[in-house]
Amino acid sequence: MSRNTKLIVVVRDPVTRAISDYTQTLSKKPDIPSFESLTFKNRTTGLIDTSWSAIQIGIYAKHLDNWLQYFPMEQILFVSGERLISDPAGELGRVQDFLGLKRIITDKHFYFNQTKGFPCLKKAEGSSKPHCLGKTKGRTHPNIDPEVVQRLRDFYRPFNMKFYQMTGRFFGWDD
Repeated sequence: MSRNTKLIVVVRDPVTRAISDYTQTLSKKPDIPSFESLTFKNRTTGLIDTSWSAIQIGIYAKHLDNWLQYFPMEQILFVSGERLISDPAGELGRVQDFLGLKRIITDKHFYFNQTKGFPCLKKAEGSSKPHCLGKTKGRTHPNIDPEVVQRLRDFYRPFNMKFYQMTGRFFGWDD
């Protein structure tokens, strides 16, 4: 791989990401254990099971530590998954700038699909029809015990703070 390779990494709130990961798996395997039981090694002590991939993936600082062994930070762009939804043109503007491309993607290229809860392209390249993410995206998440969500927020907070420090960007996941 070229040492000049640029990496574009989309990140989102690790708690929401873990729940989304679980929702995706649940749609394929409806008989899996509950999110809560997979989250904890021991629910009473609140010990999070970091061996579960849905939890592990959201420890972004750990992954970035590994990537920085091979790529300088200037070659990595972190895209906010939340901003891709709230301001797709703005976030894609950052991508275009990072790649040294002229900014051609603007707000006029998107519409908000109420059913999906996501912005969609008004017209896909080479097509006259709008294009939205596939049916595996935008699924309704199961209700998760708020205490479990809070414990996960507490678990991820130090990793998120380290990630914000490493990237120089505050993603606001701990609000």
